[in-house]
Amino acid sequence: MAWVYLSRVVAGPCAALSALIETVGVIEAARAVRECALPEVLQGPTEARRGIDRAEADLAWIESAGGRVLTPDDAEWPAWRLLGLGQLDPAHDEAGAVPLVLWVRGRRSLLESTERAVAVVGARCSTGYGNHATGEIAGELAARGWTVVSGAAFGIDGMAHRAALAVGGVTIAVLACGPDRPYPVQHDRLLAEIAETGLVVTEYPPGTSPHKHHFLARNRLIAALADGVVVVEAGIRSGARNTVKWSRRLGRPAMAVPGPITSAASVGCHRMIREGEAFIVTRADDILDEAGPLRLSLPGAVPSNPEDNLSGDEALIYAALPTIGCRLPRALAADTGLPMPGVRATLSALEIAGLVACDANGWSRTASPPATSTEAITAAHDQHR
Repeated sequence: MAWVYLSRVVAGPCAALSALIETVGVIEAARAVRECALPEVLQGPTEARRGIDRAEADLAWIESAGGRVLTPDDAEWPAWRLLGLGQLDPAHDEAGAVPLVLWVRGRRSLLESTERAVAVVGARCSTGYGNHATGEIAGELAARGWTVVSGAAFGIDGMAHRAALAVGGVTIAVLACGPDRPYPVQHDRLLAEIAETGLVVTEYPPGTSPHKHHFLARNRLIAALADGVVVVEAGIRSGARNTVKWSRRLGRPAMAVPGPITSAASVGCHRMIREGEAFIVTRADDILDEAGPLRLSLPGAVPSNPEDNLSGDEALIYAALPTIGCRLPRALAADTGLPMPGVRATLSALEIAGLVACDANGWSRTASPPATSTEAITAAHDQHR
C-alpha cells in the first residue's frame, strides 16, 4: 500500500524519493510524505499529490483487470535489468531513476520475459519500407525466442508488436500513461492482445494521462528492459533517438536500420550511424551479433588449467575465485574492481562454459572443468541465455 501510494504522489521517476526509501524504508518514507516531514529536495515533487491516497482503489482496479503491481520487493521484479538506472547520476539524468513500482497486465513473468529481449522502435509515420523491415526483423527475433519490447505507438512500434504476435512470440508494450488508458486509443485491441499473450507495463498509476515528459521517461524503461535497442526509421527529430540515448547510457548496444537516402523517414537513422551513435544492422542476425549472448574468448579446447585460455573480465573473475570455497558477486566486484553488472554477466558466461557453479553459499570453480570447444560454448550461450 505504501508503494502504491507513493507511485501516485510522484507519478513517475523520482531519484530523491527512491533514495529516501532506500534509507528509511518504504513505510517510513510514505509516512514522511504524508506528514510533509521531508528534506527540501522532496517538498516540491510531493506537494501537489501528497494528500491523495487511492492505493486501495488502485490495487482493486489492477487486480480486476487481471494485472498486478510489482515492487522491488517482489521476486518478479527485473532487478538485473533496472540495475543500470540506479547507477546513473540524477544530476545529469533527472528522469533516469529506477521506477518506484511497475503496473503490469499479463500473465507472464516480467523477469523471465526480459531474459532475452530486444527493443524495436521508430517513426510513428512509418513508410511501407519501414513496416516491411520491422516485420521481417521483429518477426524473426520473436520466432527465435527473443522478446520484442516497444512503446505501442503508431508506426514502427505497433508493427513490431504485431510481427511478434503473428509468429506466436512474446512482446512487451511499455506505456507512458496509466494501465487503464490505452494509448493511442486506436491500439486498444492491440494492447488487449498483447496483455493476453505478453505484457503491458507502465510505471504510472491508473488514470494517468500521457504527457510529453512521460514519453521521454518511458523510453528509459524500453531501453532498460532489453539487451539492445533497434531503430527502424527515424526522422531528424525522432523520439527514438532518445531511446538510443538511454540505451547507450546503460551500456547496451544501439542499432539502426538504414533506409533509402531519399527518405526523410530514415534521416535520423543515417545520422546516428554516421555519428557513431548506433551500429548499422539489416537483419536479425546482425542484431543478435551485437545484443546476443556474451561470448568467451576461448581459442580452441579448454586445457586442464582453464585460466591459461581466459582473457579480460573472464580471467579476472576466474582468478578471484578460490580453489576451495565460494565467493559472492559483491566480494568479487571489490577484488577485481569490475562493476556488479559486469561481474554477474561474466559469472553467467563462465557458468554456461562449465567453469564455475553457483549454490546457496555463492560462486565457486567447478571441480573438473570440461574440455569444451569454442563452438560448443557459443552454442551453450545461445541455448541457455
